[in-house]
Formats: sequence, C-alpha cells, structure tokens
Amino acid sequence: MTTLRRLAAGLLGASLPFIQAVPARADETIPIALIEGLSGSFANAGEAVYRNLLFAVERVNQRGGVKLPGGAKRFELQRFDSKGGTEEAQAMLRAALDRQVGFVLQGNSSAVAAALVDALNKHNQREPQRRALFLNYSAVDPVLTNQKCSFWHFRFDAHADMRLAALIDVLAQDAGVRKLYLIGQDYSFGQHVLKAAREAVAARRPDIDIVGEELHPVGRVKDFLPYALKIKASGAQAVLTGNWGNDLTLLVKAAREAGVDARFYTFYGNALGAPAAIGEAGVGKVLAVAEWHPNAGTPGSERFYADFRARFPKPEDDYVHARMQVLVEMLAAAIERAGSTEAAAVARALEGMSYDGASLGGLHQGTMRAADHQFQQPLVVSVMDKAGAPGVRFDNEGSGYGFRTLRRLEAKQTEQAHQCAMERP
Repeated sequence: MTTLRRLAAGLLGASLPFIQAVPARADETIPIALIEGLSGSFANAGEAVYRNLLFAVERVNQRGGVKLPGGAKRFELQRFDSKGGTEEAQAMLRAALDRQVGFVLQGNSSAVAAALVDALNKHNQREPQRRALFLNYSAVDPVLTNQKCSFWHFRFDAHADMRLAALIDVLAQDAGVRKLYLIGQDYSFGQHVLKAAREAVAARRPDIDIVGEELHPVGRVKDFLPYALKIKASGAQAVLTGNWGNDLTLLVKAAREAGVDARFYTFYGNALGAPAAIGEAGVGKVLAVAEWHPNAGTPGSERFYADFRARFPKPEDDYVHARMQVLVEMLAAAIERAGSTEAAAVARALEGMSYDGASLGGLHQGTMRAADHQFQQPLVVSVMDKAGAPGVRFDNEGSGYGFRTLRRLEAKQTEQAHQCAMERP
C-alpha cells in the first residue's frame, strides 16, 4: 500500500463523508456558476477545476452550509461549458444570469476572463436588481486587477507578475544559466509573460542571453517537436514558460523526446500530466510556482490532501490547488458576514477580508486587498524529484515524481503595487 493510500485509509474514518446530498428546492440553495472549457483542447483542465470546486462546495455543505438570517443554505455548483471560447463563455454568462445565479467562477484563460468582466460590468449597471460577482481562480493577466479592475471581480490566484517574480528570484541565483529561451501561448497572458520575463531578466541577470522568444497558437499545436528542436539548437540552459494545460504537457514531452538539456521554469509544471510526460529527465530540472503543493509542509496539508485523494482516487484526478478551496471558503464567510447573497453586499464583505485557514486545517492563508481585489498570499517555488526523496512524500498523478520546495515567499514578499482606480457603486 502506498504512503498516500495508507494515510487516506487512516483518515477516511475521521474525514467528512462525501455523499451527494438530496437535491434541495431552488430557494434553499445558493447557486454558483462554473463557466469553463469542459470540452475541447483544455477539457482536462476544466474538469480538474470542477473537481476542486466540487470538493470545496461539499465541505461547506457538509458542515451545515452557509448561515443566513433566514436559515442555512447549501451551495449548488452548476456547470456551464464554454468550450474554451470567449463568445461561448459570454453566452454561458447570460444563461447563468437568466437562472438568477449571483456568483460566477472562471479562470482558464485571461482573454475569456477579460470578456466576462466587461460583460458583467455592463449587466450589473443595466440590471442592478440582478447583479452578480465574478470570482476568478486562475486568470492571471495582471491587467485584470490593474487597468481593467472592477468592483465586481475578485482574483484568488497570484497574478502573472507575482508568479514570475518568484520564479525570477530563483532563476537569478542559478549561476549555471547563461542562455534562456522564452516560449508562451499567443494571447494576452502568454504575451505578457514573455514581455515581463524579458524585462525582469534584464534587471536581475543582465548577463543572461535570451536566445529565443516564441509565441504559438493556444490549444491548436499537436506536435511541439519543431519548437523543442529550436530550443535544443539554441543551446539554452533554461526555458521559461507560462504555458498551461495540454500546451505545457505536450511541450515538455517534446523537449524530452528531443533531448533538450535545460531547466524548465514554469507556472504550472506540477500538474495535468506534465510530470509523467517528462519523467526522469525532469528530476531537478522542472520548476513550478504555486500557492501550495502537496509536499509544501504547511499545517493541515497531509490531512487535506488525503481527504481530496479519498474523494477522487483516480491518479489522473490528482490536481489540487488551495486557492480554489480558499475561494469557496471566503465566499461562504463573506455571505455570512453580509447576511445576504446580494452581490454588492457580498463584495463589500470580501474587501479586506483575511482568511486564516482554520476551516482547512491551516492549509493556506491570505488577504483580499480591497484596493484592487487581488488576493495576497504566500507562494512556493518547487522542483521536480523522485517520490520518496527528501521532501517528496507524495508524487503527482501516480507518476512516481513529485515536487519539493525550493523557496517559500510570504505574502509580504509577493505583494506588488497596483494601478487600479476602481469605481464603486
């Protein structure tokens, strides 16, 4: 029996039972709309998000739901498939609003997020009696909490510049890197990462030569071998990428097949098939940055992770992020603080709210900055290693490889200035 299975078996009896509740009447629930690509190129990423949010919703519901003056109500998570497209996501937003959903969740694609923010701004101004909030768990283009910030939008992930700064902090101390290759997806987020990385490297390590800079179509490249061969030919000792989903998995797989001998500084290299795709070649060479990972060693980590894996035991379902749990926990707390599900009241309750992690066993903490609605939280830079190595108790997705912490940055270290001039109702 693996370490994880033993831990899960030992904790399962003490864990909350994950039994689907009997459906309640609509007026007894608080509907939440997940608008995400649940089919198409990034369906695996969308379904992984759904499992995380479902797990978080179940935890709240199984302890009695959200307490309101008229009695407790359960969350009801509703799925809306955007197929990863902007126009389809906007159509799904209209469908959710027609169902009187007051809380909309999305994250996979900053381009989609920007369109939803704009659409929701217009809707809330046009129909104040049916206003809704947008809670963002992973659309990390900095503009969303800067120039395009909105009272109706809250981001629970660290934005791209926060994540990038953490990676560059480690890269700057990697004396072996003299040549760096930048590659990303050709849309707002990917374009921003490459531009910001170029500027950060020039400031922190001017001796590093950027030997390649590549943008590729999002979700349409099936064979990354030509890109991998360019990276190999460049002689780069490191590659920096913001790629996510299959665009990352296929890239690192192609790099392994091409024999690329370089470290990969990634935003998302610890999930969705990437560790298994690169295998032994990634040990000590694939880095990732996140708010948490299973081997982070924070209070409550092992218990929380065991509970999640007991709920979703398939290896391919092993995709866990603390920020999605925190989003649901803070939404519940804000509704209770407001004593209402009305969007503006909940938004004001969320502003400046701190989360101490108590409902997740101390797993993660942070504060929702009122000025720009950007969640301020610690970040962890980790590196791939064999399961069982020091600091790597758990592997990822049954691959035999996990991640160990290289550096933890506290919330004060990851915080950045903003350019938000928010209009409040």
